Amino acid sequence: MAGNHEFDIIVWGATGFLGRRVAHHLASRIGSRTDLRWALGGRNQAKLESVRAELGSAAKHIPIVTGDSHDIASLEALVARTGVVCSTVGPYAKYGSELVKACVRRGTHYCDLTGEVHWMRNMIDAHQAAAQRTGACIVHACGFDSIPSDLGVFFLQNKARERYGKPCSHVKMRVAAMRGGFSGGTVASFIHMIEEGRRDPSIMRLIAEPYSLNPEGQRQGPDLPERTMAVKVKYDEDLRAWTTPFFMGPINSKIVRRSNVLLGYRYGKSFRYEEAILTGSGPLGCVKATIGAVGGRAFMMAMVSSPVRWLLKRYVLPRPGQGPSQSVRENGYYDIILVGKLGDGNVMRARVRGGGDPGTESTSRLLVESALCLAQDSDRIGVGGGFWTPASAMGELLLSRLTGNAVLSFELD
Repeated sequence: MAGNHEFDIIVWGATGFLGRRVAHHLASRIGSRTDLRWALGGRNQAKLESVRAELGSAAKHIPIVTGDSHDIASLEALVARTGVVCSTVGPYAKYGSELVKACVRRGTHYCDLTGEVHWMRNMIDAHQAAAQRTGACIVHACGFDSIPSDLGVFFLQNKARERYGKPCSHVKMRVAAMRGGFSGGTVASFIHMIEEGRRDPSIMRLIAEPYSLNPEGQRQGPDLPERTMAVKVKYDEDLRAWTTPFFMGPINSKIVRRSNVLLGYRYGKSFRYEEAILTGSGPLGCVKATIGAVGGRAFMMAMVSSPVRWLLKRYVLPRPGQGPSQSVRENGYYDIILVGKLGDGNVMRARVRGGGDPGTESTSRLLVESALCLAQDSDRIGVGGGFWTPASAMGELLLSRLTGNAVLSFELD
């Protein structure tokens, strides 16, 4: 990282539930080292001081910077002080646009946790050309959505090339096991996307279109439109188990397909990709898959209804600033299987295993490693300014960091 910035990383939104977890993990990773300079950022000075106090005596000298998500002048002053902004402030479509604009204008690198497809599309369309000019490397989706999928496919395809000299033409991701909760900020982002979709039908069309995050002129391919929580269940012949739709599938898959294009069609122009959850074999597996699909669809329909959505927000779902207990965070995990098929019939399987609650604990670690990669490995990242995916921007560099520091493993199965 060049030494012409006051900080290497600013954790923006450090007072939120996820922001506090990110600050905790970054403080643990850095410890008393002085080779990386970082700061806590947000709107409220007193709350930021409280977060800093939670990090212990070793963190008492960590600087605090303040700004307003809707005040471009304060954001430009903030991003001018750092090499990387690590943002946890969602819903990003509501609070993130001016920050991305400021980073692009100043040439500051940026990473976040967003899974908001329509907002990513808007940011790419609005700022791609400027980011290429200024050198700002903007990397969305650096949490559980979508690093395990994106880097998992990247890992599997690299192994396929090593073994067979060519990539898999079809990869499917299956969630074999997962335990955890979710934060109020994640819920707020999901609800905001639904509400925006009700006002603007083009948003739901973007979510359904499999290649909507690809560059213009490169949005064709063999994958079919995707429905959020479709009811249909399928039997996976390769894994001999029933599957139900994975609610993050329509988001993760778009990141994977964008990576393919940005990597120069490294997976091939006929590459197909899909995601689902395994529910087991036999009649019981089929019943579980059906219950999962119908239940997910019912939840989506309920969320579309304004009165029901209000009731869920008021009495059921966690609010911004809330999240899983320490026990849930620490005892959570996920186990993902990737099955890749080559055109000649050869099959490869990989496994991605993560420790900690996927939506908070693991997500926080993944974002921290992404920010550190942008900050400390910038001279080895082989891309310039622009909007990238985790795999296309950081690839092997990030894989190494994740396996060494984020309680994440990538292995051939």
